[in-house]
Amino acid sequence: MRSFKEIKHDYRFTAEDERRLAQLRPFMEEHAEEVMSTLNLWIMGTKGAAQFFTDETRKKHVFDAQRVWFLELFSGTYDNRYYEKLIHIGATHVRHTVAAHYMNRAVNLVRNACTGLLQIRDEDRATTTDMIVSLGKILDISLDVITTSYIEEEIRTYSPVYKVKSALINFSEWFAQTTNLVLVLALIGLTLGVVWLFVQDVMHLLSGDVEGGIIAALGSMLLLWLMIELMNTEISHLKGGKFHISVFVGVALVTMIRETMIATLKHENPESIYYLIAAILVIGFVFWIVTKAEDRPR
Repeated sequence: MRSFKEIKHDYRFTAEDERRLAQLRPFMEEHAEEVMSTLNLWIMGTKGAAQFFTDETRKKHVFDAQRVWFLELFSGTYDNRYYEKLIHIGATHVRHTVAAHYMNRAVNLVRNACTGLLQIRDEDRATTTDMIVSLGKILDISLDVITTSYIEEEIRTYSPVYKVKSALINFSEWFAQTTNLVLVLALIGLTLGVVWLFVQDVMHLLSGDVEGGIIAALGSMLLLWLMIELMNTEISHLKGGKFHISVFVGVALVTMIRETMIATLKHENPESIYYLIAAILVIGFVFWIVTKAEDRPR
């Protein structure tokens, strides 16, 4: 299944759409019963509904779940957790042998009911049109994910090969998440180590070695800044953001700058300092190229 980020990009679902839907939440909460009543009346009139809703408890549970799904359409937050909920909805419908076309019709009923409500709001025509477009996007995205999960769940049920493939993918995802956890813990440990190094350099500064202490502290501060950037990059990656190679090139660049500062302080052989400066120029040029490539719109 495609990533949720890719799906939202295909539908041109932007932050502006998220903002509009979040603004609609209070209005839709007021009219939730009206929309749900339309949907529930249709459901009770479908073939097999009476057999499925054998008791009021199950009926109440399903209708409450539908209301939660409806209100989450206007939550304004559409992340991986929201994505997983949609997948769960599709898988649940397959387990209860609910045909996919019923979901299509249900989404269409919700779309028509909400569109009718938006058209009677006291808003200008352009704003209403934008709201309807944003609503249509999130409904289409929801239907897309749920329908795809229908297909995958059916294949998983009837195909032994797919079961093996699915198990392998699930294990790979678990292993990747575990590796990410180890990486985050390692970054935290290294950051604490750099903080301690910075504290030691400051203590040398206070002990009277002003020149050496300032240069060493500046070098440690550069490393600390770099560790913070690495942490932010990893956090952004875990949230589904773009992976920035420039941060790792920056590691090499900052390291070479720090080595040059220390070598200058120790008055080492000028030739070694020249090599360090040349390395800084080369890595700096690579850093500039990588940064330009990452900032280029795709």
